[in-house]
Amino acid sequence: MAMQNSKQNSNKTYRQVDKIHAAPRPHWVGDGFHVNPMFNHMVGDKRTDPFLMLDYAATQYFEPNAQAPRGVGQHPHKGFETVTIAYAGEVSHRDSSGGGGTIKTGDVQWMTAGNGVIHEEFHSPEFSQAGGDFSMVQLWVNLPAKDKATPAKYQHLANDDMPVVSLHDDEGLHAGQIKVIAGEFTPTVNTQAPQQGDNKARGIGTTFTPINLWDISIEPNRSIEVAISRTHNLLLLSMQGDVIINADHDQQAHANQLITFEIESGETGDDFVRLTAGKAGAKILLMSGEPINEPVVGYGPFVMNSQAEIRQAILDFNAGKFGDIQ
Repeated sequence: MAMQNSKQNSNKTYRQVDKIHAAPRPHWVGDGFHVNPMFNHMVGDKRTDPFLMLDYAATQYFEPNAQAPRGVGQHPHKGFETVTIAYAGEVSHRDSSGGGGTIKTGDVQWMTAGNGVIHEEFHSPEFSQAGGDFSMVQLWVNLPAKDKATPAKYQHLANDDMPVVSLHDDEGLHAGQIKVIAGEFTPTVNTQAPQQGDNKARGIGTTFTPINLWDISIEPNRSIEVAISRTHNLLLLSMQGDVIINADHDQQAHANQLITFEIESGETGDDFVRLTAGKAGAKILLMSGEPINEPVVGYGPFVMNSQAEIRQAILDFNAGKFGDIQ
């Protein structure tokens, strides 16, 4: 029986699906990232605030490469953050704030472009030489107007440093796990959290506005429930397997699909989302956040609040104010 957006016998409410979106046609970003553009702020046809853009590179095999590493050369950003999650393979990064390094499978790089930065991203030399499967996500996170001039910075989030919560189904059987990249996960009765004072698992990624970024794995034919603040917009990227939302078989997502949800109520408290994996299990990226509710004006790699600010960003970049990669 589907779970409707009304109080159940357990006094829970469930966030309802707005639409399940098929992946748009993939394209190359540079010569190293073959991505499906799941949403972007230039189209604005989905309720994604505070998230601006999501590119998903599903698993693809790359032959060993003895030439220059594949990827994207130096280019600028201003006014937001880029979050790159490596699901298979390795990505090396350098930027003009002095940040950089290589993220390996399971790692995350979180770059705050802020007042302006130049960076580059390539397959790591080691991955290039060995070849292998490659899969990644890049998510752009908006900054509120008051923080768009923040200095650029770089966070390397190592896989082993991020908290992982074990999930159980209604029968108490192991049903999957959640890796908390950013935000916080509050365990329900059927979860087991790391031992912390208030029993919450907190991601190590620091953010400017309240957001959650969780990697979710669900075992075959198992169900889990997660609680999402009613003040948050909610998006799910289905990466592997099939998943039924809120026990409604008419709301079933497959691999390489994006699930958007009805508008948040803005009230205090949480809604729940029930996720049931198919026979092959499921892997999902959950994104939720409080909307910034400010004008979004984008021009290529710049995202500001007005056309005047975009013009100034271009002038600043051309004047060399974003620095150089050393």
